[in-house]
Amino acid sequence: MGLNETPSANRLHIGFFGNRNTGKSSLLNAITGQELAVVSDVKGTTTDPVTKAMELLPIGPVVFIDTPGLDDEGELGQKRIEKSFEVLRKIDFAIVVLDGQEAQLSEAQERLLKQLKDKKLPFVVAINKMDAMAESQEKKILQASWAKDYPYLFVSALTKSGVEELKNYIANAMKENVERDLIKDLLKPEDVVVLVTPIDAAAPKGRMILPQQQTIRDILDGNAICMVTKETTLPQTLASLKEPPKMVVTDSQAFKIVDEMTPHAVPLTSFSILFARLKGNLEQQVQGAYAIGGLQDGAKVLISEGCTHHRQCGDIGTEKLPKLLKKFTGKQLELTFTSGTGFERNLTQFDLIIHCGGCMLNEKEMKYRLAEAKRQSVPMTNYGVAIAYMNGILERSLEPLNLL
Repeated sequence: MGLNETPSANRLHIGFFGNRNTGKSSLLNAITGQELAVVSDVKGTTTDPVTKAMELLPIGPVVFIDTPGLDDEGELGQKRIEKSFEVLRKIDFAIVVLDGQEAQLSEAQERLLKQLKDKKLPFVVAINKMDAMAESQEKKILQASWAKDYPYLFVSALTKSGVEELKNYIANAMKENVERDLIKDLLKPEDVVVLVTPIDAAAPKGRMILPQQQTIRDILDGNAICMVTKETTLPQTLASLKEPPKMVVTDSQAFKIVDEMTPHAVPLTSFSILFARLKGNLEQQVQGAYAIGGLQDGAKVLISEGCTHHRQCGDIGTEKLPKLLKKFTGKQLELTFTSGTGFERNLTQFDLIIHCGGCMLNEKEMKYRLAEAKRQSVPMTNYGVAIAYMNGILERSLEPLNLL
């Protein structure tokens, strides 16, 4: 991701759903004006959810997700269908594409629309191929029982008729989708914030990691002043200021040393805790951290990351966090590591989940994971909250967020 691009996690996620050959991929191409998705008359061309980030007027930065057909067949087809339904947990808007030659919904389409309604996810049924529809067919659709229950629009991916209306419908449905602040709501113009960003073997060469990029931008958007330093030069940075900074924000792995270097009169928190506030239920994650103190020998802990990256020496998730857990608890723990967009379904096998800050996951996906942990009665926290707790500085790290 370039520095000038909106992170995918901050974009509106729009999913395309429907049976095979209804024209999902063709409609996606018509909306974007680009050949983003492979189109074929052969059923089942889209075999896995495919994502594409782009700018779309009048909506703005979005991520489109094209899904496999809901009427796929066979054992493999059923797995593809379930992959399509899994996309529901991360989207902000759904476009359910119906072939205009069909008046009735299939069982899978009915199931999808019911889930959308139950989840209170905004959606619209796009009745495609209107260019080939007879007047009698249009009447059949208008008289169908589902047409009285669900919003719909007539479109043609081939001629692009109704495409602008569809784009405007999405924009209107999403205008109340207000993005929350990461840090700027805690600041006043000209406040000074010091960011501590360790540069070690695990740091990406030649660039800042995404949470640091986003925090810098949010500070600047609030007309505040941002200073970036390593933990080794934090004392000199603080000494160079005429007045104490409004706040110090640190990478979680340097929490302990930064706490020792930062005067207690200066508010201190971490990037990970800021993201917990932004994307999930911070209170739930704080309660999850307290569960660390109750772990016994043989306890199973899931350490999960939302992105996939090459694990290096000194990796926080697979090396530093496990060492800290062992030292703090004094117990023999059974650790499981996962990464990427997949998330364990059966969480009851674990006694605790420690998740990354979720900078690569959108709010919907992060809230889904938290909700699943809560539903299955498994405590869940994140890296920053857990590390703050184990270093005895959790309360201090929450004070800047006005939560105590």
